[in-house]
Amino acid sequence: MTRDPVVVAHLSDLHLGAHDRRAVASVAADVARFRPALTVVTGDSTMRARTGEFRLARDLLDRLPGPLLVVTGNHDLPLMSWRRLLRPYARYRTWMDPDLEPDRRVPGLTALGLQSMPRWRWKNGRVTARQAAAVVRVLGGAPRGDLRLLALHHPPLARGTVRLLGRDRLLHAIRAAGVDLVLAGHTHVPDVRVPVPGGPVFVVAGTAVSRRTRQGIGCSWSLISVRPDATEVRERHFRDGRWSTGRVVTVSAAAS
Repeated sequence: MTRDPVVVAHLSDLHLGAHDRRAVASVAADVARFRPALTVVTGDSTMRARTGEFRLARDLLDRLPGPLLVVTGNHDLPLMSWRRLLRPYARYRTWMDPDLEPDRRVPGLTALGLQSMPRWRWKNGRVTARQAAAVVRVLGGAPRGDLRLLALHHPPLARGTVRLLGRDRLLHAIRAAGVDLVLAGHTHVPDVRVPVPGGPVFVVAGTAVSRRTRQGIGCSWSLISVRPDATEVRERHFRDGRWSTGRVVTVSAAAS
């Protein structure tokens, strides 16, 4: 891993169409002040995948500091429409990114996004064997010393009724590829976990700008700084019309 800190901004679950206008107006400037090497948005950029919502999402993405890596979420597919059957990702490709599984390479960082929302599922996600192989190929083949980052909408560590189909194959691929950082969303509740000592840090971002908050936690996004000795996650919360740092989680390299 590189000696200089690698800074990543992680936003998720924007839900444009059910958003807090003040948070939308101010979040890009808050992200930009930290000069991230990469800004990641892990899905649910819209509320119901309508054209007007994608237009709002595109406007926000254009104000965020680049480069960007954006993936789909379950709300980014039409809900009850013939489009879900015949053209489920057409609007997303038009407004967000024509590539559903983008990769980004910047100095010291190799990142890959996975499309974890097949059109035949309504909420919970799935990762295929082909996608797991792509994790090994792209991130396992990253330059020596690079931070290896994987992003998808559905948290791989979720269990029970929200368990990700293909979870075991994905976790195996993450280990095989030497992934350092796994970013996800979907729950609207920020979280940081290191399930295996010496393994990757799993970060779930809260809902960045929407009114669909949970567990009494308001709008938030996660600022991640990775150094050779530790990974620091600062949760930026929107309270009383301004952004400020809330919980800070530091994971030492020995623990991760």
